[in-house]
Amino acid sequence: MKATEIESKRFDKALDEILDLFNNLESDDPIINYRDDVLKNIQLAKKKYGDKIVNEKVNTVVGEMLSWLDLDDVPLDSEEGDTVEDEDSGDGGEE
Repeated sequence: MKATEIESKRFDKALDEILDLFNNLESDDPIINYRDDVLKNIQLAKKKYGDKIVNEKVNTVVGEMLSWLDLDDVPLDSEEGDTVEDEDSGDGGEE
């Protein structure tokens, strides 16, 4: 059975609403929260050198820095709440 134009438009609208709901189910929190000055420099570098070059450079630097950390005993599938706390959190100290 072939759908009429009206049915096709209704289906398209319903599909768009389903996709919007799906996209809004999870928040898009970044993995790393860069400072504003760092984000600005990344944007400037991408504008000057292109996305591919900057992405490669940032991945190389971050990958190297992470290789210095002992991460072998950390399960990859852990819950977000099971992460190690920052050094300055929960110690009761004052700044």
